[in-house]
Amino acid sequence: MALTVEGNLFEIFDEVQVSERFKKREFVLELEESAGYKEYPKFQLVQAKCALLDNYKQGDRVLLHFNLKGRPYNGRDGQTMYFTNLDVWRIENPAGAAAQQQQGSYDQSAPPHTEADIPYDMQDGKGGGDLPF
Repeated sequence: MALTVEGNLFEIFDEVQVSERFKKREFVLELEESAGYKEYPKFQLVQAKCALLDNYKQGDRVLLHFNLKGRPYNGRDGQTMYFTNLDVWRIENPAGAAAQQQQGSYDQSAPPHTEADIPYDMQDGKGGGDLPF
C-alpha cells in the first residue's frame, strides 16, 4: 500500500544496526492537521534507504512516499501483539516534486529526438523494414 504525506522533519535519529544483516533509521515528521493540531508520526528507512535522509536536516519540508506495513507477533505469554511500520522508500523536496509534475515526468535536460535518432526503416515506412506501415 503506497501512500504519500508532506510535512516538516521534526526529529532525525541515528542509523541503528539492528542485526548483522539489518539496519534502520527512524525520524519523526511534524504534520499540521485541521484546527491547528499537530501530529508526530515516526517513519523508518531500512537497509540502503537509510542514506535517503542524508541530504536533509531538521526543519526541512519533505514529501514522503511510504508503505504502510503491519504484522502480528505471538509473545511469550501467548498474547498476540501487532506491529505497524511506516516504511519510506522515497523522500523529495515538495517544491521540486510540484515543478516536476508541471513539466512532466521526463528529463527536460536531455536533447529532443531528431530524425537521425530514428532507424531508417522506421522514418517513413519506405525503408524496407518489416513493419507493415
